[in-house]
Amino acid sequence: MRDRILDAVERLLVKGGVDAVRLDAAAAEAGVSKGGLLHHFPSKLALVQGVVRRLVARFEAVLPGPDAPPGAFTRAWLDASIPLVAPDGEEAPQSAVPVALLAAAGGPEVLDVLRERYAHWQERLDADGLPPGVSSLVRMAVDGWWTARLLGLATPRGVDHERLRALVDELIAPRHPDGA
Repeated sequence: MRDRILDAVERLLVKGGVDAVRLDAAAAEAGVSKGGLLHHFPSKLALVQGVVRRLVARFEAVLPGPDAPPGAFTRAWLDASIPLVAPDGEEAPQSAVPVALLAAAGGPEVLDVLRERYAHWQERLDADGLPPGVSSLVRMAVDGWWTARLLGLATPRGVDHERLRALVDELIAPRHPDGA
């Protein structure tokens, strides 16, 4: 039932932002009683934090462990966030990142969930075995990319998407000692 409720809250976030997430609306969207919802999530804050925590867990599930080869964590970060091929005709983003941003608009208690995980992820990126700053630059490019998508700010499309994705990918590519 928890996942059904969180799925419903994600839909509400995409449709109307954090203001659309009300206990009665979430219960109705999930097809559960308000009492059933309150059993799992005692407040709107708990609902929104639950969405963010679940999205974080899903994202972390695709990231490699600490014993991965150099650059693997940064590459997984990029691959999980920006597809190689531009999505066709996508007007409203439906990915986990925009949902997490919408949820984070729920206030500092929600944003703190993301801040804590980002601090951990940045530590992993810094220790990923790439030249200093490369992993951070990739993270910043990814963050800017999905922020542009969320806000509809001249999002790269088609061939531009693919060229830019390839440029970011080149930052992670292993360098040969002869410079090739």
